[in-house]
Amino acid sequence: MTKLLMRALAGETLPVPPIWMMRQAGRYLPEYRATRAEAGDFLSLCYNPELAAEVTLQPIRRYGFDAAILFADILLVPQALGADLWFVTGEGPRLSTITRQAEFDALKPAAAIHDTLAPVYETVRILSRELPAETALIGFAGAPWTVATYMIAGRGTPDQGPAHALKAENRALFEALLERITEATIDYLSMQVEAGAEVVKLFDSWAGSLKGEDFNAYALEPAKRIIAELKARHPGLPVIAFPREAGEGYIGFARATGADCVAIDNSVSPSWAAEHVQVDGCVQGNLDPKHMVTGGEALVTATREVVEAFRNGPHIFNLGHGITPDADPENVQLMIDTVRGA
Repeated sequence: MTKLLMRALAGETLPVPPIWMMRQAGRYLPEYRATRAEAGDFLSLCYNPELAAEVTLQPIRRYGFDAAILFADILLVPQALGADLWFVTGEGPRLSTITRQAEFDALKPAAAIHDTLAPVYETVRILSRELPAETALIGFAGAPWTVATYMIAGRGTPDQGPAHALKAENRALFEALLERITEATIDYLSMQVEAGAEVVKLFDSWAGSLKGEDFNAYALEPAKRIIAELKARHPGLPVIAFPREAGEGYIGFARATGADCVAIDNSVSPSWAAEHVQVDGCVQGNLDPKHMVTGGEALVTATREVVEAFRNGPHIFNLGHGITPDADPENVQLMIDTVRGA
C-alpha cells in the first residue's frame, strides 16, 4: 500500500504527513470558477459527472495533494430523499422543511435515492480512472445530525435552533428523520465505495451544538452505526469522522465509533489533540483556514506547529475547516511547501 493517505489511515507514522484540504476544489481557484460558470449553477455542477470530476482534479493538477475528495454536496441526500433543494446566490442552500409528520411521510425510502445520485457515482468512476496512481480518492457524506439540521430548518442556521426545537417537541419525528438519513447515508457511501472511493469521510459540521447525552445519541451513535455497516459491507474500508467543534467529545470518538481517523477543527490546539485524540490513532487537521487568506510568516509558523505537534503518530495534514473563497492560491502552495519541507 503505497498511497500516503492510506498508510496514515492504517496507523503508520510517516516522516511527512499526507496533505489535502477540505473544499480544495472550490471558489478560491480561478479554474473552478470557470468550470462552475460553464456548468451554469452549483447543483448543475454537482450532477454533471464530467465537470464534477474536472473540478475534483483541478487542485490535484495544481498542487499534487495526496488525496482528492469527490466534488458533491451534503444536501444531495435530502434532495434524493425527495426534499426540494435550491441555492440562493450569496446566501447558500434552501430546502423544503421537515417539521411535521405529513412532511416526513412524503419523503422517499432510503433505497430510492440512487436514481437521483447516479451522476455522483459516475463522477467517482471517472475519478478512479483519471487520478494519479499516488492520489487517494475520498468519498463523503454529511452525518445524520448535520443533514437533519438543514432539513428541519430549510437552511443553515447559526445555532441549529429549529433542529433542537424539534428534538425537544417531537422526539419521535426527529428520531425517525435521523433514522431515514442514516439508512440513506449508509447506502450512498456504500455506492461511492463500489464506484471506486478508497476512503469515506463523514462530515458532522454541527456536532458541536449537541451537548452531553444528545452528543452521544445523535452524533456518536449514528457515526458508529454507519461505520460498522460500511465496514461490514466493505472490509478494510478506512473511515474519517469529523464531529466538528466536539471539544472534549473528540476524546475517545475513534474508539467509540470505529473510525480510523478523527478530523479536528481549529478550536482545539494541535498539542491538546496530540495528547488526547492521537493516542487512539490517526488525526486529521487542523491549521486555521484564515492562514490561507493572510499567508506570510504566520502561515509558515502555524503550519510547522501542526506538523510538529502530530509528528509522533499517524497524521493527515488538513485545515480545521474548509478553505474560504477569499483564500490566495499562493498561500496554499506555501503551506504545502512548508509541510513537505521545501
